Amino acid sequence: MIIVLVILHVLVSIFIVGVILVQQGKSADLAAAFGGQGSQTAFGPRGAANLLTRLTTYSAVIFMLTSIGLTILLSRSSDKSVLSGHPTTQQQQSTPAKK
Repeated sequence: MIIVLVILHVLVSIFIVGVILVQQGKSADLAAAFGGQGSQTAFGPRGAANLLTRLTTYSAVIFMLTSIGLTILLSRSSDKSVLSGHPTTQQQQSTPAKK
């Protein structure tokens, strides 16, 4: 269950980065207000913004839910530390031999 949640979490993270990078800045709306319809918009001046805003919102909610889910699942696991499964090695300090 944890592995599936981690994979979903990583995919949503990458998706959020992609959606945010595709969005245009607020100054692009100012040009559209004065009649300049951008040639790169496929949905019109406001259609793309609404779609990308919704995608960002939904993916952010999924990201937060997977973050909370991972926190709960990892706190309930039997291992309480990252290094709990590894044996510790103790090095004995030897005293140098005197001549």
